[in-house]
Amino acid sequence: MNLQTLYTYPGNFRAFKALIASEYSGAKVTVDTSFKLGETNKDAAFLKKFPMGKVPAFQSSNGDCIFESNAIAQYVGNEQLQGKSRTDAALVQQWINFGDNEIIPASCTWVFPCLGITQYNKQDTEKAKEQIQKALCVLNSYLAPRTFLVGERVSQADITVACDLLLAYQYVLDPSFRGTYANVNRWFTTLINQPQFKKVIGDFKLCEKMALFDEDEDDAPRRDEKDPWINSPKTSFDFDAFKRSYSNNDTLTVALPYFWEKFDKENMSIWHCVYKYPEELKKIFMTCNLVGGFIQRIEKMRKFSFGSMCILGEDDKNQISGVWFWRGHDLAFELSPDWQIDFESYTWTKLNADDPKTKTMVQEHFAWEGDFEDLKGLKFNQGKVYK
Repeated sequence: MNLQTLYTYPGNFRAFKALIASEYSGAKVTVDTSFKLGETNKDAAFLKKFPMGKVPAFQSSNGDCIFESNAIAQYVGNEQLQGKSRTDAALVQQWINFGDNEIIPASCTWVFPCLGITQYNKQDTEKAKEQIQKALCVLNSYLAPRTFLVGERVSQADITVACDLLLAYQYVLDPSFRGTYANVNRWFTTLINQPQFKKVIGDFKLCEKMALFDEDEDDAPRRDEKDPWINSPKTSFDFDAFKRSYSNNDTLTVALPYFWEKFDKENMSIWHCVYKYPEELKKIFMTCNLVGGFIQRIEKMRKFSFGSMCILGEDDKNQISGVWFWRGHDLAFELSPDWQIDFESYTWTKLNADDPKTKTMVQEHFAWEGDFEDLKGLKFNQGKVYK
């Protein structure tokens, strides 16, 4: 028997938590390569030491038998990983619990059906995606001024949460989805390129195309889904024609006059949005990724809507301001759960189409030039169009 033995199957992200911790602490841990899931863990001798029969499971040099990945990682780790002060130790535990409760269940619910491990359930998967996004938003804000989760060096908090995110980053967090979370991406790639991580997980490849469950047998229900726009008022405004005009002609001399000539104020509305948390906006490229992610995730709303999002200011002092119009007089995002991911991060104000200030605001946002007086003197930097 090896003096310090870890029982697990290959590729178990939970086991990685302990193995990476041992690389940082210098603890000598050997993986039992003879372990066979479904056989070894059902053996009477194994169950005597680890009654639940689950892995990873660990036996120390003095015979201590420990199960549960976080407990094993703590055993083989050191003071630096676990937090030298009482506060740091509590923060490490906080993020470990965060990973257990906010990331792992959602990640597994989303990824496992794509790998054929569990049965696909559309409603559960959509909820899991929303939960992952919420967790990533929390991490993204927290990591904005930080390199690591606790203190100035890698701790067990970083190891655990990064391992909890491995499946998602490997299979479903493709560039368009993860682009919004620049701080998390920076932190995650920093960790997986540390030699202690690479020795355990090898060269990690980030997801390039989101893995999808084969929904062929679910085609009929999806074809019968209710159109979110079905109860919004009909309008004579031709959205496609305006979008072609905007894309192919000068904005000020052609597209804007076309818009105001055809705009149907009885059945359409214009809205202004401003990002609620400008203090979180740091580098311009990160703000662009945030806007790009928002636009990407409301793809199916474009049928009867148009928006121009302007990024104003410079690095470490910038803001997002947008002008949108769509069919109906209520917030279009509320028409479908699929469109409600990011819109609450913005303050939405309905504009009066007859007000000269609205005319000015529409022109500034559509043409990407002007004073933008409502934005405290911030100058236009760049923009993104939803069309």
